[in-house]
Amino acid sequence: MVSRTILAVDDEEDILELVDYNLAKEGFRVIRVTSGEKALELAKTERPDLVILDLMLPGLDGLEVCKHLRRDRATSDIPIVMLTAKGEEADIVLGLELGADDYVTKPFSPRVLTARVRAVLRRRSRGVVNEDAPIKIGGIEIHPGRHEVLVGGKPIRLTFTEYEILSFLARRPGWVFTRYQIVEAVRGGEYAVTDRSVDVQIVGLRKKLGKSGINIETVRGVGYRFMEPIDEED
Repeated sequence: MVSRTILAVDDEEDILELVDYNLAKEGFRVIRVTSGEKALELAKTERPDLVILDLMLPGLDGLEVCKHLRRDRATSDIPIVMLTAKGEEADIVLGLELGADDYVTKPFSPRVLTARVRAVLRRRSRGVVNEDAPIKIGGIEIHPGRHEVLVGGKPIRLTFTEYEILSFLARRPGWVFTRYQIVEAVRGGEYAVTDRSVDVQIVGLRKKLGKSGINIETVRGVGYRFMEPIDEED
């Protein structure tokens, strides 16, 4: 089996060594760079399967690197996991909105980082989401054709917005979405819906889902995600 290549970008050598050591143990090939400029260069030439990107870089910072990667057709589909220091919530939100797939805060657990890397790669390998396909996840069934949601086999009544939010999150389990991204997906950016409005919709949705409402996780300071079921093989 060909090992997957990870491009690790951080200006701290000890962090790079930690990332390299732990991912290499899991069979990944790791390329280490300490600058955003070099990261962009190698992303094009090496075509890594995923980029682990520190936000606090000298010169071209991580957010700019993320922006460049997403704008360039040669690198736009490469998954990105951001490394951030605690307290950089605004940067996390911006990074996700620029197209990053997930984030890990420093100081981080190598096991958590490895798990996040595997989860992002697994999600990307599933390909394009079929918006018309039924979803069965976490005890919840969503049937787009009938615009119907079942919990434990029993139908529940949702408002249009609640249904759209649930469908959007459940189709991408494990992905973290900011409130702005949720508003854009549900309303297409045509309505003046505030962050607070999204929070209120989530509260109502959780109540209607009952015990299954726990699957919708609040990511503090960032937004929400639908918790991905644990894969025993991972």
